[in-house]
Amino acid sequence: MTALPAPDPVPLRLLLVRHGLSSFNTERRIQGRDDLSSLTVEGHRQARLTGAALADLRLDAVYSSPLSRAAATAAGLLEAHSGGLSAQFDDDLLEVDLAPWCGLLGAEVKERFPEDYRLWRDAPEQLELQRSDGSRFRPIPELMDQARRWLDRLEREHLDRSDQAGGAFTTVLVVAHSAILRCLVLQLLGLPASRFQGLRLDNASLSVLNLQRQAGGGVQVQIESLNVTAHLGAGLPPKGAGARLLLVRHGETDWNRQGRFQGQIDIPLNAHGLVQARSAADFLSDVPIQKAFTSSMARPRQTAEAILTAHPGVMLSSQDGLVEIGHGQWEGRLEQEISQQWGELLQQWKDAPHTVQMPDGENLQQVWDRSLACWSSLAAGLEPEDTALVVAHDAVNKTILCALLGLSPADIWMVKQGNGGVSVIDWPAPGQGDRALPVVSCLNLTSHLGGVIDRTAAGAL
Repeated sequence: MTALPAPDPVPLRLLLVRHGLSSFNTERRIQGRDDLSSLTVEGHRQARLTGAALADLRLDAVYSSPLSRAAATAAGLLEAHSGGLSAQFDDDLLEVDLAPWCGLLGAEVKERFPEDYRLWRDAPEQLELQRSDGSRFRPIPELMDQARRWLDRLEREHLDRSDQAGGAFTTVLVVAHSAILRCLVLQLLGLPASRFQGLRLDNASLSVLNLQRQAGGGVQVQIESLNVTAHLGAGLPPKGAGARLLLVRHGETDWNRQGRFQGQIDIPLNAHGLVQARSAADFLSDVPIQKAFTSSMARPRQTAEAILTAHPGVMLSSQDGLVEIGHGQWEGRLEQEISQQWGELLQQWKDAPHTVQMPDGENLQQVWDRSLACWSSLAAGLEPEDTALVVAHDAVNKTILCALLGLSPADIWMVKQGNGGVSVIDWPAPGQGDRALPVVSCLNLTSHLGGVIDRTAAGAL
C-alpha cells in the first residue's frame, strides 16, 4: 500500500492535551464546567512530563480552557517546555455543561438520576438536563456546536494564514477537557455525536492531528495519534472490564524504505524493522498477553514473534484475513513507475481510494470485508480478562480502525499507521448494553520508537 501521510511538514499540526489529574478525578466527582476542582500533585507532575515530551517541538500558539485545572496544566506544561509562550484562554474550550450534576459523585448521579445516567452512558447525545432557571438543554449537541465554533476560528487564524504564507508549518497546542476534546475530534473527523463514547482521553494524554486545506476548500484531516500516555511513564491506558486488543503494524521493510508497493509480495523486515519490532517488544513486555494473531505474511509474523519473546507460552495464530491489500500489477513498482502507466488511476487512489479497483488486485471494500470479518471473529473469541495481540499491515489496520471509529473505506487516509506503532481497542464488558461501543483507547502509539511524534513513515507500504 502506498503511504499518503500529510505533507512533511504539514500545514497545521494540532496537539490536544487533556488536563492532568484533578481533585474531582481522584474523588470520582462530576466536574463539568464548574471550577470546583484543582490539579493534584500528580496532575502537576503529569503537566511537567507532557511539557518535557514536547520539548523538541516549536509551538506557534497555545490555547487553554480558562478552568483552573486546565490553566494549571497549560502553565506547568509550558514551564517545562521552555518555549516562552503563554496560553490564550478561550471559553469555547470550556468543559461540557453538566450543571445539575456538578460536584456529585458518579455513584450519586447513578442512584438519583438513573434514566439520565443510562442515557449519558449509552446515548449521551440524547441526554437533556435542566438549568437552574428551568430551561432545558442537551449538553453534548451544545458542546458539538461549541467545538465547531472553535475549529472554524482555528482554520481562519492558523490554517488559512499558513496557506497564505506559502505552506509555512504551524503547530498549535490545545489544553482542555475530556468531553470538549472528544467533540473537537468528532467534528474534525465529520462524525456524529453518537460516537462520543467511542473515544477515550485520559488525564494529560496527547493526541496529534494533521490538517491541510484541500483544493475544493475543505480541510483534510489525518489522525496521527490519539490518547497517548506513554510519556507519563504509564505505558498503555489502564484496561477496563472487557477484553483488550493490541493492534500493531509490522516493522519497516526495504520496500517501505525504497517506496515500492509491496502488497501481498512477502517481503521480510529489514534491519531497522527488526529494531522496531524489538522496541515494540520491550514496550509491551510488561503487558499481560493471553492470545496472539498475525497476518500469514512474513513481515507481521516476524514482528509478532519478536513481541512474543517476552511472553513465552503464548501461541501465535496466522490469519489469512489479515493479509495486506493485493495491489495486483502495481506490486514491486515505485510510484513513478506506476504513474507512467496508470497515472489517472494512481491519482484516483490518492483522492478517492474507495473507488479504485487495483489492476488484477483488490479494492478497498474487499479488504474492508475480509479484515473486519477476521477481526470480529477474533474479538468474539476473547474472554473479558483477555488481552490479545494482533499484528497486521497498513491497509488492514486502517480499515479496522476506520470501522471502529465510525468512518468508511473512503476515509482510510485519515488514519496514520507507523511501522511498529501500537493501537489499543477495549471491547465492551458483558452487561454494558447493546449500544456500548468498542473504545479506541489509543491509536498509533510510537513513543517507543523515538518521541511522541510519529517519525516512522517511510515510502510505500
